[in-house]
Amino acid sequence: MSLYAIGDLHLSLGTEKPMDVFGGRWLNYVEKITDGFMALHDDDLTVICGDITWGMTMDEALPDFLFIDKLPGKKIILKGNHDYWWTTATKAGNFFREHGIESIDILHNNVSICGTRGWFYEESKNDVHDKKIMNREVMRLEASLRSAGEGDKYVFLHYPPKYQGYECPEILELLKAYNVKRCCYGHIHSAGCAYAFNGILGGTQFQLVSADYVQFRPQKLI
Repeated sequence: MSLYAIGDLHLSLGTEKPMDVFGGRWLNYVEKITDGFMALHDDDLTVICGDITWGMTMDEALPDFLFIDKLPGKKIILKGNHDYWWTTATKAGNFFREHGIESIDILHNNVSICGTRGWFYEESKNDVHDKKIMNREVMRLEASLRSAGEGDKYVFLHYPPKYQGYECPEILELLKAYNVKRCCYGHIHSAGCAYAFNGILGGTQFQLVSADYVQFRPQKLI
């Protein structure tokens, strides 16, 4: 078994919002995702770091989930800022079972695999509402880290906790306090990838895994 990560598939098989319209690396991206997963085996595990589908509801997103389900290996998904279909982990789990989707699970305190959506400067207006959301994300991440025990910890976020001049100290402090080995994140695309932080900070290896950045190939971690 190997552990992989990729983010921001932005699938649109049930809606009219394909990413091909952006051209460049996004041309034929569904086929590229399929090809990228062909290196994986059925016992491998891939964490998908948010922005999974453009479907506004689970029913709209069903073709995308069925597509992901057919890809090799197990998948754990977490919420991105464009996952408008997202309601609760329980409802998603029930929906997957009702439609025979067996290879997808929601990231929820999985042993050594920790994470949450995170919070990003684009969303921060320094008002009470934003602070509440950010604090909730930090609490979720800490609960996930606490449950992971003493082994190596891998954190998966949608938003980067560090980008250009921005840092989220609450999340960075947690990663350091819990000796997180690696933190993978998405959200950044196109020209913005040149400014993404890929390196070691506070003992944690940070890695951007947005699909277009990694050429639609899941990145092997261990």
